[in-house]
Amino acid sequence: MVLLKYNKKEIYLIYIETTAEEYLPVYATEGSAGADLKSTVDYMILPGDIRVIPTGLRFAIPKGYEVQIRPRSGLALKFGITIPNAPGTIDSDYRGEVGVILQNLGKEKFFISKGDRIAQMVVAKVEQAEFSLTDKLDDTARGEGGFSSTGI
Repeated sequence: MVLLKYNKKEIYLIYIETTAEEYLPVYATEGSAGADLKSTVDYMILPGDIRVIPTGLRFAIPKGYEVQIRPRSGLALKFGITIPNAPGTIDSDYRGEVGVILQNLGKEKFFISKGDRIAQMVVAKVEQAEFSLTDKLDDTARGEGGFSSTGI
């Protein structure tokens, strides 16, 4: 069991299964919002390819929280490696292995080595809404103004 602090509250993330302690998420600095996730395999992603990279981690996340999977900015900037569904969501009731969907938007092959940092995870509080039908929505100053309606 691993104890995290979030908004002055204690959160327990239980790693039900890990292939090795070296794959546990790590915050790079004291002020890091995201903890780095590592690959458990060697892999090559061709330009344009999308692949799921295993992390060897399974979480038990407290109800009312999620784990968001986000790209690492350095991989995106230097190599065009991103997460197409960012942020990916790991729900509190999911118990399978966390895989990271990586896409190579670059022009070169991208090599991942076992143990490389491939993504970040951010712990976030979530609320569930109640949904109901209505005949009319309240009017607002913005109205139906959508894309770029408030400026670029």
